[in-house]
Amino acid sequence: MKKIFFYCTAGCLAVATACSTADTGTNADASTYETSETVTAAGSTDDATMDTETTGTTETGTTGTTGTETNTTGTTEMGSMGTTGTATDMNTDMAGEMAALTNLDDATFLMTAASSNMMEIELGKMVAQKATNPEVKQFAQMMVDHHTKATQELKSVASQMGVTLPTTMMPMHQSMIDKVSDKSGAELEEKYMDTMETAHKMDIAMFEAKSQNANETNVKSFASKTLPTLKQHKEKADSIEDKVD
Repeated sequence: MKKIFFYCTAGCLAVATACSTADTGTNADASTYETSETVTAAGSTDDATMDTETTGTTETGTTGTTGTETNTTGTTEMGSMGTTGTATDMNTDMAGEMAALTNLDDATFLMTAASSNMMEIELGKMVAQKATNPEVKQFAQMMVDHHTKATQELKSVASQMGVTLPTTMMPMHQSMIDKVSDKSGAELEEKYMDTMETAHKMDIAMFEAKSQNANETNVKSFASKTLPTLKQHKEKADSIEDKVD
């Protein structure tokens, strides 16, 4: 009986142990499955993170592109501003020169007029030889003739006042020659007529002022006598410039 009891007890223990092992295995499998789900969940999280990072990168790229476009637009606007600023500066410089020419004393007026005459004569001689347009050639020769005569009258007035006239051009008149002398053909003719418009506009402002406010009578008389001819030159220059432009 003791042996039978012993065997029964041992059998029960064996069954209990087997059940316990089966439960443990089941639990282990469950844990493994949960772990697998966790890993899968983690993987999903990683995928989401990757998607988020990718989206973020795309958005950043878009922002960068937009920023580049903005910068490009900004550069264009600055370029336009720069161009406008340059044009404004040129207009301001011209306005400043015109204002200065209307406030010269008598002696400086004579010297400036002499420099302008030298420019007109030298540039006229050059263009009369190089130009092919008949009207431009004729105008250039007229400048040589008229300003040579004006120079003789100017020398007489300067001598009476004891003013020594310059033998070389002022920088502003020399620069006018420099801007034309390296041109040829149609470009030469167009640049010359542009220069003539500018030069006579400056001369007219200067001579008008002196015809009204010169201190010396002979200076006022010379300015008043020469002014109508300068205005005629300006009108003719405007007309020819429109044709060759």
